[in-house]
Amino acid sequence: MITLNSPLPLGHGDAVLAFDVGGTDMKSALFAGDGTMLGLTRTPTPLAGAETPQAVVAVAREIAAGYAARFPEVTPRAAGILVPGLVDDENGIGVFSSNLGWRDAPFRQLGEAGLGMPVAFSHDVRGAGEAEFRLGAARGALDAAVLVIGTGIAGAFFIDGKPHLAGGYAGEIGHSIVIPDGPECPCGGRGHLEMLASAGAIVRRYAELSGETLDGARAVLQRAQAGDATAQAVWDGAVYALALGISQVVTIIAPEVVVLGGGLAQAGPALFEPLERTLDGMLTFHRRPRLIGAQIGEDAGLLGAALRARDLSATTEHGA
Repeated sequence: MITLNSPLPLGHGDAVLAFDVGGTDMKSALFAGDGTMLGLTRTPTPLAGAETPQAVVAVAREIAAGYAARFPEVTPRAAGILVPGLVDDENGIGVFSSNLGWRDAPFRQLGEAGLGMPVAFSHDVRGAGEAEFRLGAARGALDAAVLVIGTGIAGAFFIDGKPHLAGGYAGEIGHSIVIPDGPECPCGGRGHLEMLASAGAIVRRYAELSGETLDGARAVLQRAQAGDATAQAVWDGAVYALALGISQVVTIIAPEVVVLGGGLAQAGPALFEPLERTLDGMLTFHRRPRLIGAQIGEDAGLLGAALRARDLSATTEHGA
């Protein structure tokens, strides 16, 4: 595992609004022209089925009005909105989210109407990946993969210095097949990476083998470190599956660096050292990527939304 210096600050640019919408809560912030984050807010994500997008924008509008009252000297020029699920960045559409209940939601259109400013729209992991690519652990690389490992696994890929979007379908590495006859995924497939190597998968597998459900993957790791053979086997299996998934990325896009974020990456050397050994044993002539822990932390999504909003603002002003 390689570590770098602290991430870069957002720096100077237009003031922007940033919204990172999650399955349970919604984070918001106003970024001033000097890059300072103001008024960090966490509110419950409004769940209204098919009307959730409208409800999200309504909450965003209320928060923006609050910022205008609290920070009248800061005038945002654009907003960035990140959401989970399948996202079409280029057309501003939330294609599908099973957890939040929308399909083909015109987020950009709704956001621009509700906030009265240009809106940059993207996927939550791609936004966080953008922050790591431009400001954090992957900065300076041209080809990189940023993987977020939590309840599931998703990624953001960058090729020749640009994000690879593929109409919103790129990055679903959690649904790559690593063991064809493996456990069934809620999506209907089998043997997918996130069913074998995510934090949730580690807890489930340990419960299946031991009959005991622990409170998170960290607890399974602690059991393994204390000599629990079942926990060690589960951990080793997850590392092997993750190495298989990363090896697929290496053979396809040959990243210089693979950044791992999310709760599982906080295991540090207990994850990175066996992962590096296992991955190295799978590769032959391929370019071996540096494996690096994410630097920015839980605000990566907000910073990614701010970066996207600033990019849009600069383009809009230039076009004007």
